[in-house]
Amino acid sequence: MSALFEPYTLRSLTIPNRVWMPPMCQYSALPQGPETGAPQDWHFAHYAARAAGGTGLIIVEATAVSPEGRISPYDLGIWNETQVAAFRRITDFLKGQNTVPGIQIGHAGRKASTDRPWVGGAPVGPDAHGWQPAGPSPVAFDEHHPVPTELTVAEIKEIVAQFADAARRSLDAGFEVAELHGAHGYLIGEFLSPHSNKRADEYGGSYENRTRFALEVVDAVRAVWPEDKPLFFRISATDWLEEAGWTADDTVRFATELKEHGIDLLDVSTGGNAAGVRIPVGPGYQVPFAARVKAETELAVAAVGLITEVEQAEKILANGEADAVLLGRELLRDPSWARRAARELGADVHVPDQYHRSV
Repeated sequence: MSALFEPYTLRSLTIPNRVWMPPMCQYSALPQGPETGAPQDWHFAHYAARAAGGTGLIIVEATAVSPEGRISPYDLGIWNETQVAAFRRITDFLKGQNTVPGIQIGHAGRKASTDRPWVGGAPVGPDAHGWQPAGPSPVAFDEHHPVPTELTVAEIKEIVAQFADAARRSLDAGFEVAELHGAHGYLIGEFLSPHSNKRADEYGGSYENRTRFALEVVDAVRAVWPEDKPLFFRISATDWLEEAGWTADDTVRFATELKEHGIDLLDVSTGGNAAGVRIPVGPGYQVPFAARVKAETELAVAAVGLITEVEQAEKILANGEADAVLLGRELLRDPSWARRAARELGADVHVPDQYHRSV
């Protein structure tokens, strides 16, 4: 059997194959009004196409736990019931196509309140639906971003509760997998890294203190997320800094702790927390970080990073470097990548009745 098309079970959930779609922001929600942050027709069409294409698990883009937690005013959110109801249209369709619906919940921290990337992605103020970002420390991401307001301990506790509330709403919206966004320099990752966390209290300084917020979020979400449903954590395995950053060694250490706190799979990416770093981008360039976590811990992992070819993806799984692959750009280019891969590998994949003439 093809490794790519072998079903994968976590807790009581079986995902039909190992071709998964990672969270990729669409910046297409309404920035104001009663439907602020709710998925629109674009989101439905976008996710429905990949489900019809045979993708086993679709993780909906970074969805904010609060209005201030959005990356941009055009991001999705799950802080109210209007958003929950709008998401049900998507989750119902995905389940009908034998695709597992997942959602990534997060808070953008100091990288919040930016414009859509295709118009430059610069920070925006109140005149463009923006707000003042907050983070673990008053340290700006770069010279173009504002200095964030330092979160108080009380505000940190409030955000932990917001993550739990978002998880409850995600369940009500029909999602089967929840993923916590600890990567790419957003709030959880900002706390993890000494590059962005300069606090002198119980949330900063030592490794134990810097990981405290992340573990509090995991515990709060795991307490409300059903025992029979898997919980993922996305991490940037390295800041790509020579010193004073989060490292691959930290990731391996943290992976074991995440498993002890109820995380079922680590979605391993890199970077995003430090501006101007050199990243050796190439086919599969982030896979070794996932492979190391898989080899040195007991936590399941998913690999990302310019995975584009069928043979490449199959080899990653067959070699035991990861338990699943997440295809980002390639699924944007080819919504039916999974069906094409199944044909090449002689494997079975769900095909909508309306598309059977294409088999």
